[in-house]
Amino acid sequence: MCDNHSMEITTEIIKQLREMTGVSVMQCKKALEEAEGDLAKAEVILKKHSAEAAEKKAERTLKAGILGSYIHDGAIGAMVILSCESDFVAKNPEFGVLAREIAMQITATDPKYATTAEIPSEARDAATAVFEKEVTGKPAEMREKILEGKLSSYFQDQVLLEQPFIKDESKVMRDLLNEATQKFGERIEVSRFVRISIR
Repeated sequence: MCDNHSMEITTEIIKQLREMTGVSVMQCKKALEEAEGDLAKAEVILKKHSAEAAEKKAERTLKAGILGSYIHDGAIGAMVILSCESDFVAKNPEFGVLAREIAMQITATDPKYATTAEIPSEARDAATAVFEKEVTGKPAEMREKILEGKLSSYFQDQVLLEQPFIKDESKVMRDLLNEATQKFGERIEVSRFVRISIR
């Protein structure tokens, strides 16, 4: 049986977790205590908490935001409206950095939609028709699951929030928004974006 205090929670390990996640020192300390000093477990705990925090704030009104932009080599770029609830958060430099990171992601990956909910039914139906042919002959109870997996994989690159983050592929873009929601204590959403290229 391992003792709860077998791994000492030092300032250094708290700092390391904070750098990995960007959440407050207190939240990092609590997660490390819950994980008995295990850094990897603490990171999972914080991810779980950030998703729950984002879900709780999903109905709140967005009244503020910032326009983030990124231009690569003067030839390709993107602009994004990152919305939040208050000017206080919108004016936070870290919120501006997040908007720029999202604009950089859009520049690099050229997504068509912000969320899966934005995928038009015609596009979903067309993809479903193609993949249904691929799953014929599979056991009926597995067909639906395989089809859903194929659709999810097909649309992942086209949906901004489902894409792996170009700077850290262990996260998808939705994780960045969930972490920001936890960090700033407000609902945060990508309201609009545009990608422009001279080519």
